[in-house]
Amino acid sequence: MTRILPLHEIKKLVGSEAGKSDWLLIDQDRVNRFADCTEDHQWIHVDEEKAAKGPFGKTIAHGFLTLSLIPYFSSEMGVVPEGAVMTINYGLNKVRLLNPVPVGSRIRDVMVITDVAEKGQGRLLVTTTHTIEIEGKEKPACVAEALMMFMMEQG
Repeated sequence: MTRILPLHEIKKLVGSEAGKSDWLLIDQDRVNRFADCTEDHQWIHVDEEKAAKGPFGKTIAHGFLTLSLIPYFSSEMGVVPEGAVMTINYGLNKVRLLNPVPVGSRIRDVMVITDVAEKGQGRLLVTTTHTIEIEGKEKPACVAEALMMFMMEQG
């Protein structure tokens, strides 16, 4: 659940874990729908028969599908500054897709607040590091640094 905190409290959280999301099942239907949205129908994602004979033994989620779930996970455990009226994705810094997510796996996000920077004109840039874990696997699926710009109340 998202927490609304004063800015000085958010700044105290820099370098600490903001939370762990709930586990989320990555099923074939979700992968197929992502393939339809992105027009990425590579066989390792959507052809269960061919993928069973491939390098991963089954279909795997798109790396960008895993990455695209960061906003969803953030909504479960994120921190929002008091007075924020709008939030926008501002971009990504380093992104690494380290381990494929086999269809049927469950993933979760461990989020760390990395930086909080006041940008003037009522803007606050919050950087978070996300480690997307695969249940039962030591190596994560993804590690990414995400930037969120909060537009603050003026006046």
